[in-house]
Amino acid sequence: MSQELHALFSQLELSLPFVKPSSTTLACEDPSSGAVVGHLAQDDKPSTLVKIDAAARSFAALREVPAPVRGAIVRAMGERLREHKQALAQLVCAEVGKGIEEARGEVQEMIDICDYAVGLSRMIGGKTLPSERPDHRMFEQWLPLGPVLCISAFNFPVAVWSWNAAIALICGDPVIWKPSLHAPLSAIAVHGLLQPLLASAGHGDAMQLVIGPDDTVAKTLVDDVRVPLVSATGSCAMGRAVAPRVAARLGRTLLELGGNNAVIVDATADLELAVRAVAFGAAGTAGQRCTTTRRLFVERSIAAALTDKLVAAYAQLSERVGDPRDAGNLIGPLIDASAVGRFSAMVAHAKRLGATVLAGGSSIHDGELGAGHYVLPTLIRVPDSLDLDADFAPMQTETFAPILYLRSFPNGDLARAISWQNSVEQGLSSALFSDSSRAIERFWSPAGSDCGIANVNIGTSGAEIGGAFGGEKATGGGREAGSDAWKAYMRRQTCTINGGETLPLAQGISWSST
Repeated sequence: MSQELHALFSQLELSLPFVKPSSTTLACEDPSSGAVVGHLAQDDKPSTLVKIDAAARSFAALREVPAPVRGAIVRAMGERLREHKQALAQLVCAEVGKGIEEARGEVQEMIDICDYAVGLSRMIGGKTLPSERPDHRMFEQWLPLGPVLCISAFNFPVAVWSWNAAIALICGDPVIWKPSLHAPLSAIAVHGLLQPLLASAGHGDAMQLVIGPDDTVAKTLVDDVRVPLVSATGSCAMGRAVAPRVAARLGRTLLELGGNNAVIVDATADLELAVRAVAFGAAGTAGQRCTTTRRLFVERSIAAALTDKLVAAYAQLSERVGDPRDAGNLIGPLIDASAVGRFSAMVAHAKRLGATVLAGGSSIHDGELGAGHYVLPTLIRVPDSLDLDADFAPMQTETFAPILYLRSFPNGDLARAISWQNSVEQGLSSALFSDSSRAIERFWSPAGSDCGIANVNIGTSGAEIGGAFGGEKATGGGREAGSDAWKAYMRRQTCTINGGETLPLAQGISWSST
């Protein structure tokens, strides 16, 4: 793979930055083979502080640049990404094991958010508000906030960073990127392509890349008061560690954490449509999306029919597990051996509790696909006799692997299914398959889905950048990408001007020292 990486970096007109291994270097592993392919130098606390300082100093100049001019820089970034889409997709595919088609889609997300941000750079602004005082004008304006720290996860090694970076830059904020240690090469490549564009505009320090361990580098970044916003994507446990540290210094967080997402299918649903959506949602990216479908609640009258269709679909999927570079394969490896261990342990736990494995359920051992971290997409039926809260803990757990739990709900009892859907700590994505307008409106009502994303007749996985992305409860409450998510990267200021010759007070107060 090392030769492949050299070739990809050469296509990007960059040099692969591997160094001699030492006690302080980072080992880069190919999840498709399990082999270490090279080592990278890492930042330490002193170098991290230098990069924070550079970003903080760059803010003074970047915030003075008109937003449409900042948008022009982001437009150039999008064009640069378009030029190198295929090579970047191949790099994402090789580094994290994401299927090549999904990897192309991830790079396209970067391009799309750049396009979106360019338009937004001419639209962000505040409101003019009515004043109760004569000859007064009141309005609000939005101003740049300061350096933004983006902590990204391995499963979307470049797209989620771009959601933050493109919007932050048009808002006037420098960006500091700490990528997952499972995906540093993709970050190095994107940074190497795009940072020179900022540099040519005189703002090279406004884009920083920091690669290093959590116990030193991440803590240094998160604790620094010069970083007013920390945008962190990862597990709920990571969010629980990051949020208090930022709150202790009264900073802001934008958290995109776990998702234990459910699909509900009622008796009126188009089953073929539901099967396609559930299969992709549950098995796409080898179950390593925050929006992966992990729970399936099916109305009892159609449960047998839908189960049969899913078992057949999973049989086909199991034949398309393999090297993600091969477009004929739909499912690549898990990220590392520990992920395989968690998958196997959870399947065994579910079986001990009385669940039945209908498809998959095992890892793929050496000799079949080499030493890569492959598992079969897994469908598990949970008996109706089990109490989901008291008797079946696996459904409460987000296992970052392609495990889907199926459970039927009583005929006509959509409220029960929605209650089960909402019973987990996370609240990211949800979906209902139904042709009943009453069911759909119930799903979207205040008593319906408690998630940040609530889809009808499409799955839980996959989102367009025009909508705000994020979830509730332990998912963190943050919103990224479209809609008004840009407000997280700015500070609001309320302004009032008195154009008259008197000084009337608000609320009709009369006060005079004479």
